Amino acid sequence: MTPETLAEKVLSATRAAFEALALDDAVLPTQTAVERPRDPKHGDYASNIALQTAKKAGTNPRALAEKIAEHLASIDGVAKVDIAGPGFLNITLDAAAAGEIAGKIVAAGPAYGTNNSMEGVYANLEFVSANPTGPIHAGGTRWAAMGDSLARVMRASGAKLTAEYYVNDAGAQIEHFAGSLLARAKGEPTPENGYVGAYIDDIAADVLKRRPDALDAENPLDVFRTVGLELMLEEIKGTLADFGTHFDVFFSEKGLHERGELDTAVERLTELGHVFEADGALWLRTTEFGDDKDRVLKNSKGGWTYFASDCAYYLDKRERGFEKLVLMLGADHHGYVGRMQAISQAFGDEPGTLEILIGQFVNLLKNGEPIRLSKRAGNMITLNDVVEAVGVDAARYALTRYSADSTIDLDIDLWTKHGNENPVYYVQYAHARTSGVLRNAAERGVEKGESYDASLLTHPRESDLLKALAEFPAVVATAAELREPHRVARYAEELAAAYHRFQHDCRVLPFPDEETTPVNQARLWAVDATRVVLANALGLLGVSAPERM
Repeated sequence: MTPETLAEKVLSATRAAFEALALDDAVLPTQTAVERPRDPKHGDYASNIALQTAKKAGTNPRALAEKIAEHLASIDGVAKVDIAGPGFLNITLDAAAAGEIAGKIVAAGPAYGTNNSMEGVYANLEFVSANPTGPIHAGGTRWAAMGDSLARVMRASGAKLTAEYYVNDAGAQIEHFAGSLLARAKGEPTPENGYVGAYIDDIAADVLKRRPDALDAENPLDVFRTVGLELMLEEIKGTLADFGTHFDVFFSEKGLHERGELDTAVERLTELGHVFEADGALWLRTTEFGDDKDRVLKNSKGGWTYFASDCAYYLDKRERGFEKLVLMLGADHHGYVGRMQAISQAFGDEPGTLEILIGQFVNLLKNGEPIRLSKRAGNMITLNDVVEAVGVDAARYALTRYSADSTIDLDIDLWTKHGNENPVYYVQYAHARTSGVLRNAAERGVEKGESYDASLLTHPRESDLLKALAEFPAVVATAAELREPHRVARYAEELAAAYHRFQHDCRVLPFPDEETTPVNQARLWAVDATRVVLANALGLLGVSAPERM
């Protein structure tokens, strides 16, 4: 029995209790949930539904809990129901009901863990979106891992999601980038506000390879701007793909200008009464929506601002039909939250249409000391530096394992260790152990059979493992709802721990001179179920699930 199935039975028993007590069931929720008690002695699952609904129904919580318990105890698979405190329900399943989960997991395979908690949500998730003027830095690397994992988690929860990268290919930074490339190609010093680093030399040389006539063109700067941007974007896309991060859309800021979408956005905002003129410039009255100051859309010289592009881009997303916009920004963009939320409200959207996640910084450590310089970028650590230091799997896991609002010290020495203190190794090794057991069983001719006796899985370690396996869909749903993919990583570690304890205390395969028993077969199903869930969890993190280590 899964936690979701049990929760449905709890709600059904509560309806029956309301009917028996002649209470108005209009106060009942449409759905409920059960949780694992901290102390296993209190049963397999707990529910506080009596406490939640008794006061609304005008009855005593404990009396209601007693009536709910009567109905629950009569349901197949429920061994007993105890009432604790003012009305908590502590539910113990019989072994057969608890053990059924292994078979359900194996049957579902890669689909186990998917849920419909976000079904019908049409969402746009924008992340990384680094200026295409250099390699992706460590902060962008965190979003590359975390954003991609969040996209996977939200899709697993039923969302129709588009992962999007906003290419800032218009404005002053692109001009500085192009000027830097042209200067290097000419052998001249880097211009003021220009970009430095070995990568600038490389791209300048590559521009000349692609366009040998670049320096002799009518406007060399145009050539270096166009071709240099193409080359930088190709590198960024390739780096992200090698990191396992995939985008459905690379959206060009320049395209907004070319299609006249900035004019359209300002016209819309003007019609809504939020635009005004002052000091020769055009402004959006964002203070009306909680921003700390009003924002300039067009300056006194008639030039568009980045803020105007932000307005147009927001409107473009909404007009593409996205109902939920999730935007991931680095800690240095914290000041953007107020103005971006003001844009959303100025267009008349409800609070919550736009969600902004702020991610803290990443420090790369070696021998306990921070590494501050890149071999290629010069003044920053890049995604490729992180991957070179610890590998794709460790980097993705390490960067997704923590809540976005916590700073990460990524210790190279820890994340390259082949030992249990390395979290990604610990989880991957658990998966490799399950694969090894199943491989050994096949080599010895020990078959788990087409079915098993779930009632035989009664050992405390088996019970702990089965409960952990049953939690996975709820973990995925919660990670999607709260936009916290790190919950999947922490769950994977807990499941790995439960499996390691299970394999230590419960012999799965018979000794060579022993017959295969129904207990061996039942445990093989539990092993196979663990393999499935560990692989699915690692897959949501974009991390491989090796069969041998």
